[in-house]
Amino acid sequence: MDEKLVRKVLSWRWAIFAVLGLAYFFVYFHRLSLSVVADDLARDFGTTASVLGLLGSVYFYCYAAMQFPAGLLSDSVGPRKTVTFSLLLAAAGSLLFGLAPGLGTAFAGRVMVGLGVSMVFIPTMKILSQWFRANEFAVMAGLLNAVGGLGVLAGTWLLGLLATQFGWRTSFQLIAGCTVVILVLVWLIVRDRPAEKGWPCLAEIDGAAGGDPPTAEKIGLWAGARQVVSERRFWPIAVWFFFDCGIFFGFGGLWGGPYLMHVYGMSRGQAGSVLSMIAWGMILGSPLLGVLSEKVLKSRKKTFILASAALTLLLAFVTAFPAGLPHPVLYVWFLLFSVCSSAIVIMGFTATKELFPVEIAGTSVGTVNLFPFLGGAVFMPLLGRILDAYPHTATDAYPVQAYRTVLAVLLVASILALACTLVMKDTFRR
Repeated sequence: MDEKLVRKVLSWRWAIFAVLGLAYFFVYFHRLSLSVVADDLARDFGTTASVLGLLGSVYFYCYAAMQFPAGLLSDSVGPRKTVTFSLLLAAAGSLLFGLAPGLGTAFAGRVMVGLGVSMVFIPTMKILSQWFRANEFAVMAGLLNAVGGLGVLAGTWLLGLLATQFGWRTSFQLIAGCTVVILVLVWLIVRDRPAEKGWPCLAEIDGAAGGDPPTAEKIGLWAGARQVVSERRFWPIAVWFFFDCGIFFGFGGLWGGPYLMHVYGMSRGQAGSVLSMIAWGMILGSPLLGVLSEKVLKSRKKTFILASAALTLLLAFVTAFPAGLPHPVLYVWFLLFSVCSSAIVIMGFTATKELFPVEIAGTSVGTVNLFPFLGGAVFMPLLGRILDAYPHTATDAYPVQAYRTVLAVLLVASILALACTLVMKDTFRR
């Protein structure tokens, strides 16, 4: 096979990854952005923690509802078209949210954002499965999640700076413009598979190098969906996703910021600085866990258990000591919290993909991706209701005891997530 053509295939896939990574960057920006501007939203819209929790959770309800359709669209219409349309919807929603005169319009904008960004991750995973080898997938998923971590950094630290300088409304309008630029890049550069550019697939390249290219059996969309939900080994991963991401989105995505400001008396900028460790946990931890699973432990299950056990210990510690911790300890805690509750999700998607044929990669990953966002949709307002059950302090903040109860609920959820990892199937193939 022509060496020049092979190099072209192997280099173009990185351009595709870069563009899709930019799109995924803004998925995470929107996902965690309300944590930093929560107090501004409550003041501008004159609302309570429960309603604010619902505003945050509507994103997750929309995201969860679209995961199965996103998988079907990826496997039928094609991931490139799906991503392009979804980014257009997300851009319109971000603009509407930034211009919202009242809470009703803000909810409408948040719904549009949730529906739009919900159809980025699954098509991206489908495209990566076509442009990268199976033994490269865990590391690539880790790199993609690390890019998501950069989105978290923007959604916490950078958004905090932008909101302070220009206000939260202008910040979201700027994000809408950036999203339009990215969707144009997706349409121009991304292709669903090498064959769309007249190039050989990786199986053909590897076959020419001495391997045997695998033969794929066509699987219908609904047959693939039935295969996924009827696989009993799928469900421990799905339930683990619900609890693990409920913890991450509920605390890291919304109530972590108010916790730092109310309990530790931090300013919004200081809280954003601590919350930026969530981003660094994803940036550093995601590829690290991919390599740990692929090269060191050679096990998906052991990686799951290690991270989930560490998360339980972290939550037990902060539940016992919810206030009075030195600020450097808080930085370290949020970093490790992110590694164990967010970076670890790459194992969930990798293990799910490895349970099923690549032909239904979109459907299988899309189906399991319902559960992390159901977790976020449940835990965000649940934690808000717990906080509202306690009287405000003299400074209109929630008391330490309210946050201790929130952390205790998250601790129980982490124990249930750990239990799920113990009954998972190890999908690692030597």
